[in-house]
Amino acid sequence: MLRKWKELVRKLKEDIYTLYLASKDPRMPFAAKVMVLITVAYAFSPIDLIPDFIPLLGYLDDLLLLPLGIWVSIKLIPPPLLHYYRQKAKEQMHERQPNYVMAGIIVILWLLIGYWMYQAYQARLE
Repeated sequence: MLRKWKELVRKLKEDIYTLYLASKDPRMPFAAKVMVLITVAYAFSPIDLIPDFIPLLGYLDDLLLLPLGIWVSIKLIPPPLLHYYRQKAKEQMHERQPNYVMAGIIVILWLLIGYWMYQAYQARLE
């Protein structure tokens, strides 16, 4: 069962990357480009329509809206373009190496945010 979930997540990542690559193509129809941009922006956005801390409903938008946006976007892309960018996404995802510098920057940012929150909390106590 865990293997199925990992495969599903890998496929979603690949689809989102496919949409990202396709969004730059000038041959894309306007409606497809708009839908793709909305879907990719939503996938990478830290803000959800329904916040994740709301029990059950919080993850419902991620489980329904994102796959629905991907599905609609894929349906709007002309098949030859979709096939080309799916192949390109597969190749590039297999070649990609982890970006440790960016991971380090993100960890440092989280630590700084934590430190600033701690300092603000200490200031309130005084």
